[in-house]
Amino acid sequence: MINVYDILETIRMIQDECLDIRTITMGISLLDCIDSDIDRACEKVYDKICRCAGRLVPVGEEIEKEYGIPIINKRLSVTPIAMISAACDADPVKFAHTMERAAKECGVNLIGGYSALVQKGFSAGDERLIRSIPRALAETSCVCSSVNIGSTKTGINMDAVALMGHIVREAAEATVKDRCFGAAKLVVFCNAVDDNPFMAGAFHGMGEPDCMINVGVSGPGVVRSALSKYPDADISQLADIIKKTAYKITRVGQLVGVTASERLGVPFGIVDLSLAPTPAVGDSVAYILEEMGLEKCGCAGTTACLAMLNDAVKKGGVMACSRIGGLSGAFIPVSEDAGMIAAAECGSLRIEKLEAMTAVCSVGLDMIVIPGDTSAEIISGIIADEAAIGMVNSKTTAVRVIPAIGHEVGDTLDWADSSERGL
Repeated sequence: MINVYDILETIRMIQDECLDIRTITMGISLLDCIDSDIDRACEKVYDKICRCAGRLVPVGEEIEKEYGIPIINKRLSVTPIAMISAACDADPVKFAHTMERAAKECGVNLIGGYSALVQKGFSAGDERLIRSIPRALAETSCVCSSVNIGSTKTGINMDAVALMGHIVREAAEATVKDRCFGAAKLVVFCNAVDDNPFMAGAFHGMGEPDCMINVGVSGPGVVRSALSKYPDADISQLADIIKKTAYKITRVGQLVGVTASERLGVPFGIVDLSLAPTPAVGDSVAYILEEMGLEKCGCAGTTACLAMLNDAVKKGGVMACSRIGGLSGAFIPVSEDAGMIAAAECGSLRIEKLEAMTAVCSVGLDMIVIPGDTSAEIISGIIADEAAIGMVNSKTTAVRVIPAIGHEVGDTLDWADSSERGL
């Protein structure tokens, strides 16, 4: 039975504590669009995306108004384009332009899936697509790209690791006039998941239905607010508070996902309960860790607190919904988290500590700006280290670093409009 307290609590979470549905993402299979003629293939891709997702944005806005729950982004993910382009002996960037055109027609923020899965080696079309990524990201505004270079089962494709160091740097160089933002739309994975609704790493996996709805829900501010009410709680009590809060957040996500699924007439996939921070005041994972008792994010004990937070979020989500999936847990994207930005500026949080934290968080080294003179070989080394953590620990890890071309240590790269781009 819903009571007045529950209703008021939900309103407070939304109005004061930054609770939101970060994204509803429609996944679309493009396997039936494969054609040896790239122009015919692109036409099929455009038609299918527009047919499946034409009502996604209106339905999302309708649900948002009806329930009063902010739905920040409406996004699309498609079958890794390397699989579609393999049949065409042509420039795969045509597919990126097609994705961009379809995304704008549907009115979504971003579209993911300009991707390749090369954890065991390169198949037809994989390397050609990977080498085209910098140009594809420079020539489009809402296309996102990812490459999976390893898995626990197959190990790490070190040839792909070496190549991706160059691709990341080239993506930054190709978009230097746009503050190197191309690299922010590129993720290198180990153990990538098939049903991730979050960008820039979303793609529609091979085992997924023809079309489905996945929901990404977030609420770092809600968790921090809940913890702040119990300043004397011990670590076990803190874990229980986080679980109960995660339960409530997940129920909101499930409501939106089920409703969107019914109205769009496509299957409901998963709820990804990820504490995904934004620069907004109070919407920070770092501040949650500090609320748990840390002097500053990055100090001794940070990895342990993050492990407990991640574990409690997952357990609370599972209690609320049987469809928990994606990357559920806590994200640590440095450039998107006000608390982590502050910790990095004061020297408390360094990349070595962040690497340790990635062993227990949801993903990996995310949205980290590195000096513009960082070589491709060093970037490859960072990717290899992160992939090793994921492979050995059977978890998803990722690298999204942005070489700030023309900038040095101590400089600031400002993406004040990144939220408008859907990131």
